[in-house]
Amino acid sequence: MIRPIGILAGLFFTLAVLWSFANGAWIAATEGLGEATAEHEFHRAPEPLHLASDGVFGKFDKAQVQRGYQVYKEVCSACHSLKFVAFRDLAQLGYNPAQVKAAAASWQVPGVDPNTGEANMRPGLPTDYFPSPYPNKIAAAAANNNAIPPDLSLMAKARHGGAAYIHSLLTGFQPQPAELLEKFPAAKTPPGLHYNPYFANLNLAMAPPLVSEGQVTYGPGNPKPTIDQMSTDVSAFLAWTAEPTLAKRHQTGWPVLGFLLIATILAYLAKQQIWAAVKPKKKAVTGSKSSD
Repeated sequence: MIRPIGILAGLFFTLAVLWSFANGAWIAATEGLGEATAEHEFHRAPEPLHLASDGVFGKFDKAQVQRGYQVYKEVCSACHSLKFVAFRDLAQLGYNPAQVKAAAASWQVPGVDPNTGEANMRPGLPTDYFPSPYPNKIAAAAANNNAIPPDLSLMAKARHGGAAYIHSLLTGFQPQPAELLEKFPAAKTPPGLHYNPYFANLNLAMAPPLVSEGQVTYGPGNPKPTIDQMSTDVSAFLAWTAEPTLAKRHQTGWPVLGFLLIATILAYLAKQQIWAAVKPKKKAVTGSKSSD
């Protein structure tokens, strides 16, 4: 009795796998063959963005990431949080302990009054995390046309294209093309939304955050704060928040790969040395002898 049940169960799972494979292949083959949509025709892939952290030898440009932090603080932090980043992490960007302490103190974070026990706002400490600009999601939605601004801590990892997507999105706000409105009249951007071809459905609630040159004032010796430069800098900063250990990982990874390569060579040479005295047996060749 057990054997027929096992056979039936195996057959059931085999058929389920085959059906899933066939269904997925059918969807992949027929995707995009239906009625054309504005999103399908006018959505753009992120434009290439070259940062110092790119590639297997990449490491963060600390001056650029510091500028990106400034852009985030003065512009992006009005709507977006960094809940997975602590102020003490800024030390990785080249800030000394006094600067980290001062940077933390420039933020107001939720706290508790030690005398009354009531909730209040206090200056941040290096051990605190970047605060949310809103007390809760309801307040966030109410202030942003019912769209809750996402946390940006891992945004460079959460979106296809990473930092390039962020840069393209920030610089991609534009009027809707006349061609789109002619071909898809119903796709007109609704009131309160903004057209951006780099966003998945072409319209998003976020207004252009960077609207003018010099919106953020950089210190002496830094590039001119154009919209493109500010977008590049904050994209580099968000690439760092998503993977702050990237440089350390690269620094550790190459010696490990070198060790594994040397160990592999030594293991091969040891195998050759150990088996050098063992001669492989020759296989006897069998065959019929022809008679005279």
